[in-house]
Amino acid sequence: MVPLSLPLSTLLKHRDCLQKATVFYNVLHQRPWKRDFGAVSAGVGQLLSHQPTAKNYAASVCSSSSDGRDTTDKLWSVYHETKRQTEVISTNSVNPDTIFANNEMSLRDIEIYGFDYDYTLAFYSSHLHTLIFNIARDILISKHRYPEGLRKYEYIPNFAVRGLHYDVQKALLMKIDAFHYIQLGTVYRGLNPVPDEEVIAMYEGSHVPLEIMSDFYGKSTHGHTMKQFMDIFSLPEMTLLSCVNDFFMRHNIDYEPVHLYKDVKEAIRDVHVKGIMYRAVEADIEKYVCYGEQSHAVLKKLSEHGKKMFLITNSPFDFVNRGMTYIVGKDWRELFDVVIVQADKPSFFNDRRKPFRRVTDKGALLWDRIHRLDKGQIYKQGNLYEFLRLTGWRGSKVLYFGDHIYSDLADLTLKHGWRTGAIIPELRKEIKIMNTEQYVHVMTWLQSLTGLIEQMQVHRDPASQAVVDEWIREREAMKPQTKDIFNAQFGSLFRTYHNPTYFSRRLSRFADIYMASISCLLNYDLQHTFFPRRTPLQHESPFWPEYSPKVMLMQK
Repeated sequence: MVPLSLPLSTLLKHRDCLQKATVFYNVLHQRPWKRDFGAVSAGVGQLLSHQPTAKNYAASVCSSSSDGRDTTDKLWSVYHETKRQTEVISTNSVNPDTIFANNEMSLRDIEIYGFDYDYTLAFYSSHLHTLIFNIARDILISKHRYPEGLRKYEYIPNFAVRGLHYDVQKALLMKIDAFHYIQLGTVYRGLNPVPDEEVIAMYEGSHVPLEIMSDFYGKSTHGHTMKQFMDIFSLPEMTLLSCVNDFFMRHNIDYEPVHLYKDVKEAIRDVHVKGIMYRAVEADIEKYVCYGEQSHAVLKKLSEHGKKMFLITNSPFDFVNRGMTYIVGKDWRELFDVVIVQADKPSFFNDRRKPFRRVTDKGALLWDRIHRLDKGQIYKQGNLYEFLRLTGWRGSKVLYFGDHIYSDLADLTLKHGWRTGAIIPELRKEIKIMNTEQYVHVMTWLQSLTGLIEQMQVHRDPASQAVVDEWIREREAMKPQTKDIFNAQFGSLFRTYHNPTYFSRRLSRFADIYMASISCLLNYDLQHTFFPRRTPLQHESPFWPEYSPKVMLMQK
């Protein structure tokens, strides 16, 4: 459980941040390691009041002698002392059940809660991705006449990560950062990595121009040759694309990448549209759906506090009804004021043409005009503008949760002013990795080494430059470790080696808050205000006055 108010422990965490912030100051100014907080804060104060330039500090390192040997000895001395100090920095664990804020938001202001269904209220086991992969693979063989040899390929659970881009023309799967740069080392043709030199030759560098990136919803349309996979359901699709590409290359089969992409896309769509996946899940609900006791607890908590609730999903009613009955119980519809199925998001949010239709308990569609949205009834299709007219639920008093940043959240926050919450199941796994001692030590030393390189690069004599070049090589050799610890092929969902990923930038733009699962709401009362961390801009100091020892004592 995440405590609702922990001023002391929170400040203690910031204390450790201060220790990390001052490690460079103590090392680069030949100070012994400061373990007490008072000394650390004093060091920070000096750092803020007197920040020597890299050039001035670099000059001080070798001011005692102009001999190149002395300079390199001092450089290595600083290197070893910095490394020693980074090894004793303690770790601060991040609670995976925390709700993280991109924008300040108070639950006190929220009167209406909306939910997507798949991967928001209902979570699925790994068996579902294997099912989707196998069915789509067999459709390629039976319907599109692909080679029988493809049946030898099985789903690879840890191959792809969400948020990747696929170059439809070149048949390449890759990770792109927030600045449209390809993360070298994460470009795959089939199941094999493409050498960096080949990637740079194909793209005339590593930058992907805006005109070939995917459209606003991540799709490859209107001349865009990149497709971004933002849906958790897209993991089997990326793996299938890679497996079929691999088969064709291994057997020296000449093929058109565009046709392959479209055929795989159609096969995956058939798994959903033709109801194959839905029927399989309904038939063996316990195998595919993770029991949602905590989702039920969230809905019950909101209901008991008098909150309005609605469900808008692209899934059909029978599928949702079977899942929600398993998760919540037969009376699940009593918790929701409005239930909309087969909504066709994201069109639901911006296409005014589709009216609502009421669905009977047996799945029949009624023809009567909808004048109001009644509790306990099921509605199909419709559009958000009609939804707003019939309910009056507008603006920042509405909070909607979904797992797809584009289809669920983008239009709501940009066009309609709703508050948005992103459900990112991968967050829990990544935080657990980030909490490990191995990861903390690797990242601390990598950042420290980067700081050394930045400080010492001003030495242009050959001996010093040779030392700095060796550090640069060490830094480059370390970078793949920060990727492989999350995923051997593509790394973290949220970062390239250092920059935010394209996915991460979109998440920060379209989601007010984000969390690993809807159950995280159970850790907060409904008066809680979420505050984004004031992470410093590049030109700002990394230390803020509110975390001073005086404030800390006042909290005690």
